[in-house]
Amino acid sequence: MEKVGLILEGGGMRGVFTTGVLDCFLDNGIEFDEIIGVSAGACHACSYISKQRKRARDICVNYIDDKRYCSVYSLITTGDMFGVQFAYHEIPDVLYPFDHETYNSSNTKLYSTVTNVETGEAEYHLLKDMKEDIDDLRASASLPFVSRIVDIKGSKYLDGGIVDSIPLKKIETDGCTKNIVVLTQPKEYRKTENKIAWLAKILYRRYPKMYDLLKKRHLAYNEEIAYVDEQEAKGNILVIRPEKSLDVSRIEKDKNKLEAIYQLGYEVTKNQVDEIIKFIKK
Repeated sequence: MEKVGLILEGGGMRGVFTTGVLDCFLDNGIEFDEIIGVSAGACHACSYISKQRKRARDICVNYIDDKRYCSVYSLITTGDMFGVQFAYHEIPDVLYPFDHETYNSSNTKLYSTVTNVETGEAEYHLLKDMKEDIDDLRASASLPFVSRIVDIKGSKYLDGGIVDSIPLKKIETDGCTKNIVVLTQPKEYRKTENKIAWLAKILYRRYPKMYDLLKKRHLAYNEEIAYVDEQEAKGNILVIRPEKSLDVSRIEKDKNKLEAIYQLGYEVTKNQVDEIIKFIKK
């Protein structure tokens, strides 16, 4: 039997679009053998696998103005724009409990994409248990310049999107022959050079590969987009993305705007549901 895969791009608060996509999947019983998430995409995939509808959306929208969740205050006081204790422990353990039992009983394998800052290579960490593997998830969403480097068993990691923003080739290598890719940018989008990549020479002077990665990130991203477009044109994959640019910043605080993006993600997917199911079953 052919394996069905799902790729979830990151993008900070643009990822609220993805939460709408995933809730539409839940409402229509659409499941996958393997998911590879990048940054926010990996975070939102957890609530999809635990079948907690609107949980990912609610966390983004309801807590975005809480300084413990995402703020300059958190960055200054903890070293992380997204507060680690609040976002990865208090919310899932107390405020909006994560359904570990449902997650652990799922047949879907979820991998978080992370960047090893020492080797400069992408790694894909299997998230078997969200209590034990929470740092593997956090590493995937630890944005450069506004997050501390995450230490996992002696290795150092940051956001997976630095190296592999759209790991389509990886999921193909894993044996998934029917793949759906969820992007948070429109079809015509191409990334431009990072104007503050030079900061890596200062902030990551112990990890010299980081400068080159950040300096050339736009080239790697645009090559991945070209491959996605090529595979889509051949009918080998199905892509879900917004028709136009989402008017939000990475740390957008406007809740009405975020809610509209959630609804957009849901509606775009709803309009493709028949095509998605046909693609998976063909």
